[in-house]
Amino acid sequence: MARGAVLLLLAAAFAAALLPDAAESRILLTLHDFGAVGDGVADDTKALADAWTAACTAGDNVILNVPAGGTFQIWPLTLAGPCRSEIKLLISGDIVAPESPSDWGQGQRSQWLHFHKVQDLKITGGGIIDGRGQQWWAQSSLMRAQPAPKAVHFEDCQGISVKGITLQNSQSYHLTFTRSSDVEANYLRVTSPEDSIDTKGIHLVDSFNVHVMDNLISTGDDCVSIVGNCEDVRLRAISCGPGHGISIGTLGVNNSVDYVEKIKVDTLFISNAENGVRVRTTKSGGGGFARKVKFESIVMRNVTNPIIVDQGNSDHLPASSEAVAPAAATVVQVEKINYIDITGTSASKHAVTFSCSDAKPCRHLSLVNVNLSRVDGNKASSYCRKAFGRSIGTVIPESCLSKEDFVQHDVPQRSEEDREEDSDS
Repeated sequence: MARGAVLLLLAAAFAAALLPDAAESRILLTLHDFGAVGDGVADDTKALADAWTAACTAGDNVILNVPAGGTFQIWPLTLAGPCRSEIKLLISGDIVAPESPSDWGQGQRSQWLHFHKVQDLKITGGGIIDGRGQQWWAQSSLMRAQPAPKAVHFEDCQGISVKGITLQNSQSYHLTFTRSSDVEANYLRVTSPEDSIDTKGIHLVDSFNVHVMDNLISTGDDCVSIVGNCEDVRLRAISCGPGHGISIGTLGVNNSVDYVEKIKVDTLFISNAENGVRVRTTKSGGGGFARKVKFESIVMRNVTNPIIVDQGNSDHLPASSEAVAPAAATVVQVEKINYIDITGTSASKHAVTFSCSDAKPCRHLSLVNVNLSRVDGNKASSYCRKAFGRSIGTVIPESCLSKEDFVQHDVPQRSEEDREEDSDS
């Protein structure tokens, strides 16, 4: 064999070792290949649907490109799997929704871009997904209005990565994961005006092993909300606000049994928000628990309810805690919630609120090195009802948690292996 050929083979082997992706066969598709116009006026829905079908049925890994410089108007669309191989959806241009709710017709109104039963999908590219929800928000303020659609919804999906794009002006929820696992939603910019109705940033339902990291979220509702049965969720390095903060719940809605556990939230900056970190259940009915939750290393600025557990009607707490009426019963247990290294300023008198139920008091709550002051310079306070736990280190305002000396309540369990001693944190 010629010396030059040997060198080429060695070089190829060296490149494959250093860049394993380079050795894989890949197919590159663009929306223009399927007739997309990309002028922001034409309907490019069929082009995206056809491109997805081609990508999904290809035998090799596929890069599907939404080209830079184009604005592609897409009507409600389901992109379904399973697909034959991994797909990388490279959104470099803009994807926009129909502007008027009347353009949607009477059919698909619950979601806009719907990914169903898809596995091993990576979305990246630095582009924009714009729900153009302004008319939906105006309509939502009227009585009898239909609920606005979710913008980007992953349902029954696995191995999903959404990174490095902007989601803005959603009709309602910007990014939703339902019954999905092994999810990453990182390096995102999620924005809508403060007065936009029900525009949650990232919404998790019945999902596990989810990482939400390094994001800027500024919406009209929760920055991140976690409901249903969610487990092993990590939120990290998020700038949140305005909006309604980070929320677990509402749990127990319509008598549902919801299990939320193993949630870690750390390294957050929350500003000008209605809530900081909140756990919320229905007033009565339902079942399950929220437990093994850690909120750590969080800075609050001008947040109305920096720390809040709401199992009653805490949104309307009177100025004096002595006047609080008994909270309605609930059967959703809240326990083992840890608040560690949380500092900043509260816009309200109660910087810490634990409004728990008579039926299942909150237990094993802990405050560790918490320092929250009032924006106006007055002294902040804590409010507790049926809340049991401990405080460690410097805790300002002074903790109102009661000691763990009450009768223990049974907690719903899903398996024998899940049983733990109540003393475990």
